Amino acid sequence: MREQLISNVQERMDKAVQNLRREFASVRAGRATPAMLDKVLVDYYGSQMPVNQVASVTTPEPRLLVISPWEKSMLSEIEKAIQKSDLGLNPSNDGTVIRLTVPALTEERRQELVKQVRKLAEEARVAIRNVRRDGNDELKKLEKNGDVSEDEVRRLMDKIQQITDKCIAQVDSLLEDKEKDVTQV
Repeated sequence: MREQLISNVQERMDKAVQNLRREFASVRAGRATPAMLDKVLVDYYGSQMPVNQVASVTTPEPRLLVISPWEKSMLSEIEKAIQKSDLGLNPSNDGTVIRLTVPALTEERRQELVKQVRKLAEEARVAIRNVRRDGNDELKKLEKNGDVSEDEVRRLMDKIQQITDKCIAQVDSLLEDKEKDVTQV
């Protein structure tokens, strides 16, 4: 029971860190990456699908994305979805593929992106702390019911705190790397 509680806390905190990694991957930092399009949804026969599920996305050059739809009829839908997204990119459609040129970032845009990644990191920290609180509350319930001794609760809370500290450190490290990535010219 106690080991399950600790592994559940660990798993939920790790998911928060993984989610932050995915979020950071979709923040463009002046270089083209297929992950930039992860949040762009295309209307595919009435349902919303990510671009990478209706086309192949490649990066032949550092500042260029090439999107090759599996069905030619999807070209205009993908183009519309990219224009509606908040990426600020203008797709060029040549009838077979869509090319997205990623412009160099302005200093103002870099500062906006730094704010955005800091906000995402803080959201991840909050999620991790919420998992810690939930775990500690669960331990207090077990103690109140007489299932666990006070010493055991204290030991398990320390273990949860260690996991929390490790995950927060991962978030800080990811943030530092992403800030460097965004601010480098």
